[in-house]
Amino acid sequence: MDNIAARTKELCRIYDIKPARSKGQNFLINDGIYKAIIKASDLKPEETVVEVGPGLGFLTAELARAAKRVIAVELDDKLAGILTIAIDSQDVENVEIVNQDILRFNPSDYLADNEDYRVVANLPYNITSIFLRTFLSSARPPRSLVLMLQKEVAERIVTAEPDMSLLSLSIHYYGKPEIIRTVPATDFWPAPAVDSAILRFDYERPTPTTASIEEDKNFFRIARIGFAAKRKMLKNNLVGGLKISAESVEKAFQKADIPAKARAEALSVEEWRRLVAALSDFVL
Repeated sequence: MDNIAARTKELCRIYDIKPARSKGQNFLINDGIYKAIIKASDLKPEETVVEVGPGLGFLTAELARAAKRVIAVELDDKLAGILTIAIDSQDVENVEIVNQDILRFNPSDYLADNEDYRVVANLPYNITSIFLRTFLSSARPPRSLVLMLQKEVAERIVTAEPDMSLLSLSIHYYGKPEIIRTVPATDFWPAPAVDSAILRFDYERPTPTTASIEEDKNFFRIARIGFAAKRKMLKNNLVGGLKISAESVEKAFQKADIPAKARAEALSVEEWRRLVAALSDFVL
């Protein structure tokens, strides 16, 4: 992938591509970062990877050489067409291009019943949270994700207690996030306004069941209430949001061994699990 910056700009000129900031179209032009993404993804020759936002296909071709199969999901109609041409010229035959919004993508439509998959994604920054919620809470979550994210968002995701946010709790609940490296804005064309980071996440929960998915929904319903007003003590948020008595909340805190004056951001994932379980005695 030598002189990738020049090749990117030339392809955009040939196909009259004008990168749209509204779609998060900032093309990665540093070969070293592509290699870092491949290494972080830890793909095996027998594995399937879903690539989100494949762009001009530079990373797609490398993923195809590392994995059994690549499912490349591209929203932009024009880029999806160009990607088809680019992949045909790369001498790889194990890439399936899906011209679709990733938030409407159902992995089960493209995978065998017991087939695992990994995700590699260069996401528009404005869909990061909903993308993560959609994939991690699904009945068919990926084994791992390697994501290019806004650096500030990646830092928020890996932050644990006592500075937990609802976003970081939502990720840590399912597994372990780790920042692999930061990526300066100058490694993209056109350069975005902020730096980025490569984040790796390994899914550590048991295979989802209908019951566990409902339990997860209840967990996050209560967590959202707990984080609703960060300046308030957690128990006050829960009393108001769950419409139960202060006495009931205090009993739940005692049962879960949570300090009475705790705030939402100070609790670990395990403490949140205990608290939600204790609150189930009082909440339908």
